Amino acid sequence: MHPFAAMEKQFDPEDEIREVISSFGLSGHEHIRRYGNGHINDTYLLESEDSRQSTDYILQRINRSVFACPEEVAENVWKITQYLRQAVAQEGGDPSRETLTVLESKDRKPYVRDRSGEIWRLVRFIKDSISYEIADTPQLFAASGEAFGHFQYLLRGFDASCLAETIPDFHNTPKRYQRFEEAVSRDAAGRAGGVQEEIEEIRKRSCVCSMLTDQILSGSLRQSVAHNDTKLNNVLFDRETGRPLCVIDLDTVMPGLAAYDFGDSIRFGANHSLEDERDLDRVEFDLHLYEVYAAGFLRGSGAIFGKNELQSLAWGARIITLEQAIRFLTDYLEGDCYYHTDREGQNLDRARVQIKLLNGMEEHFGQMLKIVEDTHA
Repeated sequence: MHPFAAMEKQFDPEDEIREVISSFGLSGHEHIRRYGNGHINDTYLLESEDSRQSTDYILQRINRSVFACPEEVAENVWKITQYLRQAVAQEGGDPSRETLTVLESKDRKPYVRDRSGEIWRLVRFIKDSISYEIADTPQLFAASGEAFGHFQYLLRGFDASCLAETIPDFHNTPKRYQRFEEAVSRDAAGRAGGVQEEIEEIRKRSCVCSMLTDQILSGSLRQSVAHNDTKLNNVLFDRETGRPLCVIDLDTVMPGLAAYDFGDSIRFGANHSLEDERDLDRVEFDLHLYEVYAAGFLRGSGAIFGKNELQSLAWGARIITLEQAIRFLTDYLEGDCYYHTDREGQNLDRARVQIKLLNGMEEHFGQMLKIVEDTHA
């Protein structure tokens, strides 16, 4: 299923949408419909009368409730994609398919502000591409790793400091831990007494929360570009060849570490259970899938990582899994204010799954380090 799979109901465009399209200098795209299964931005497909011969586009309104400064999000995506276009061309690739093409408005900005102050951006639709929701084979999981690794390779010369931090402290694990302790102390929902075991599981790992942030501060790890949303469905594959084409959904691109992206992929990909699985016997860290993904990621990234960065990949899996356990448990203690829940205790179950995965990673951590070092050699 394509990430922007069209809904059956046609969208009846309002004058405001037409004005936005006009501000990008487009005309002749008579068909406008809701598109995709995303829950953050409002997304529309713009189709011409003859879509076989003309270019189609994706129009999105950036969600202000998630991104306080949507202009910065649009500027970040513009900077990244402009650099990627040059990098892909230098590698002999096709920039029109191997990265997103962002259009400028008539006033030379990578977005349009409508009458109500909302921010819109426009990208070319990449035809004959497909994405997947679930990695139902190790090969598909490895291919997604290759795509995100190649994303790092193409951006190896990019100055990440020029990007805005659109979600402050997104992977600042020590600050996440601090908020967790504050939530325990406040006990706003009166739940702390029933989750003492989980609280202690987090607390006994407090000393490793700053493992990556300390290395950034000391200079032993250099900040690069982090995608920060390395789900499988954020990779487009060529429909004909099955090969990964490009990474999409760049809204959370910020200065960070490759370890964040690698770690988050392992957190949800090297595990066969649901994120909110109640039966913890079904939750198990899969070392083979870790090895498969690492091989794909390092194949895609080439030889750009030094020893510290290689080791940080394995640490990234542990730290990001711990961080997510902290976030789920914090939200549970605060009364389920951030993550959407469908049932009582869902955030607690999510936290327990992350803790179980973390236990498995810690048990196999020596092997995890060796796998990335041997694969890179």
